[in-house]
Amino acid sequence: MKKNRSHTDELIIGLVSISDRASGGVYEDQGIPALRDWFSHVMASPWQMETRLIPDERPVIEKTLIELVDDLGCDLVLTTGGTGPSRRDVTPEATMAIATKEMPGFGEQMRQISLKFVPTAILSRQIAVIRETPDHAALIMNLPGQPKSIRETLEGLKDESGKTIVSGIFAAVPYCIDLLGGPYIETHESICKVFRPKSAIRAKN
Repeated sequence: MKKNRSHTDELIIGLVSISDRASGGVYEDQGIPALRDWFSHVMASPWQMETRLIPDERPVIEKTLIELVDDLGCDLVLTTGGTGPSRRDVTPEATMAIATKEMPGFGEQMRQISLKFVPTAILSRQIAVIRETPDHAALIMNLPGQPKSIRETLEGLKDESGKTIVSGIFAAVPYCIDLLGGPYIETHESICKVFRPKSAIRAKN
């Protein structure tokens, strides 16, 4: 059953943390709290979220992504974990399996941001895709697993004066969701300034 929106422009976000150990109770998940905290600070328009903590099992990941988009009507789904080269890292494969089309620019930019800090960023296989149904479409993105990396990936990097050094990926997300027929998303510009072509900017009331 699709989630009810309190407003026509309310964004419904699915947050999925993928970890054998966190889902098994070995340690506390950090991915979902980090994402919840970031969105609570950046969003200037209505939003709600649906969360899932699941193991690194491809069938479970695929089923969860389909449920969040097709059944609950999420406009944006973010996953954390499972994007490395190890045998248990299958998040990108599961994401591609349920995708309609790939959005390679997001993965390229995520690695560019991480490469500012560690050379092992080239081992990351994060991707982004669109999943479409007859009456709905959503953007799905694989994010890093560490809270600091999650924030840097979404928000980008700034110097001491506040000037952007590397753009975060979220700046392009609202316009992407516009093009998919989703809600109109606004953010607090001091954290993350959304980019839209002038023709796509909605006049403020």
